[in-house]
Amino acid sequence: MFTGIITDIGMVESVERAGGGLRLAIDSAYDPASIAIGASICCAGVCLTATTVAPGPRGAVFTVDVSPETMDKATIGRWLVGTRINLERSLRAGDELGGHIVTGHVDGRAELLERIEEEGGCVLRFRPPASLLPLIAAKGSVALDGTSLTVNEATDTFTVALIPHTLAVTTWGERVPGEEVNIEVDPLARYVARLADMRLPSR
Repeated sequence: MFTGIITDIGMVESVERAGGGLRLAIDSAYDPASIAIGASICCAGVCLTATTVAPGPRGAVFTVDVSPETMDKATIGRWLVGTRINLERSLRAGDELGGHIVTGHVDGRAELLERIEEEGGCVLRFRPPASLLPLIAAKGSVALDGTSLTVNEATDTFTVALIPHTLAVTTWGERVPGEEVNIEVDPLARYVARLADMRLPSR
């Protein structure tokens, strides 16, 4: 479980094929002693399990294994050595819930269509998979590359606004139109939609 509040920007150190999936090594600023084998770390919005941990140039280098299913849903299959990614450690009891509940189970990829620079930040417009449109609402929450953001407007596309702080401490300052990012809709919207589908017809 995560909150969508990014705590570090990691860098991919190595990419190896492992069966039908991938094994990645990611450099981070986290203390190696604080990461247990089996710990969950949200990597650009994807919940991945640390399989090894070692001291690195900035702190800890941890490895993760990525399944073919995750590669199909997320952008991970396009990551290269040097790719920078948003990182967040899993939520602990007593931590501040500063964003919204993020599971790290990516729903798909959204295309960045437009970047509008404004004084004090920028507005980004995205096209999500059509199946997710009913689950994205104005003033609701969405996780993009692991970042908890508020939807400004939602039609067949949607927009979010980013403040300078968010641009400075995440990878969003580097994003340009045409790129795809990982998207996870608010879990509450997903469950409400499921309940609506399961309603029995009235008699």
